[in-house]
Amino acid sequence: MRQIALSLSLAGLAFLMTAIWGGPLLRILRYFKVGKIIRVDEPGHHGIKMGTPTMGGVMFILPVLLLSGLMNAVALVGVSEGGTGRSVLLPMLVMITFAVLGALDDWEGIRGTRKGEGMRPRTKFMFQVLLALGTAYVLKYMMDVPDLYFPGLFFEIELGWLYVPIAAFIIVAESNAVNFTDGLDGLAGLISATAIAAFGGIALIQDQVFLARFCFTLVGALFGFLWFNVHPAELFMGDTGSLSLGAVLAVISLMTGQWPMLLVIGIIPLSEMLSVVIQIGYFKYTKGRRFFKMAPIHLHFELLGWSETQVVQRFWLIGLVAALIGIGLSQV
Repeated sequence: MRQIALSLSLAGLAFLMTAIWGGPLLRILRYFKVGKIIRVDEPGHHGIKMGTPTMGGVMFILPVLLLSGLMNAVALVGVSEGGTGRSVLLPMLVMITFAVLGALDDWEGIRGTRKGEGMRPRTKFMFQVLLALGTAYVLKYMMDVPDLYFPGLFFEIELGWLYVPIAAFIIVAESNAVNFTDGLDGLAGLISATAIAAFGGIALIQDQVFLARFCFTLVGALFGFLWFNVHPAELFMGDTGSLSLGAVLAVISLMTGQWPMLLVIGIIPLSEMLSVVIQIGYFKYTKGRRFFKMAPIHLHFELLGWSETQVVQRFWLIGLVAALIGIGLSQV
């Protein structure tokens, strides 16, 4: 009970810190004209979002790093008995590295030679794979996290060396999945906060208290970010936030060993990513026909007549129910 109270208190503190410094950050981004560039093929009403400050992922990333670092300072330097607080080092490092990659992509799309497009997809993917492989290696051979827990089986499933490529695939896939989800006001933030809270609950059940604190700190910071990001958004997280969130969500799930639950808890990012894969594959196979009106799938529903808030609210309700089911399945 004490750990639950502390985790929720950290979430509240992270929310306050993020909301307080959000205003000054917005003024800084507007001053330097770090604004969103809207693709010409997006639904027409998205044009009003042009110029809205982006790279807002730093709004929730910095408070999370500060609070997590302070809360685990003693354990991080190895003074506390067991030093289990060092388990948060990896998700913190992943958050930083993928945020830097996303920031480079955002900046390239705003001021770089590929204005409006961002970093070349192959280049970005290559860096994602390299970062993911390094992370997977640390998880397997330096942190010794559980390889796999599966519903209905009361023992750990050993994967051996296969764990590294599987874990790397999960990190890259989830990073891109959340990136695809980030297209409507508040959508990626709400979905990510719900999924991370679910895995935070799983971590608490498994007595991974430091990981749970990190999860709920991130959830609180995301709610602080959503204060500025819900419709009509004053700020977008950009790839700075979305790539980082997806990678961190994957690492958290891998650290609990319950990563198969991403298929349930992360049903919305999974659907967004699959919709893009299906759209591209179908377009090539049929030589120009489209399976969806537009991909990712949230744009398809907008073109069907749903309002932006309807899409976000209904997707979030699905994500919330999926998170509850995923927590239940993880304890079967």
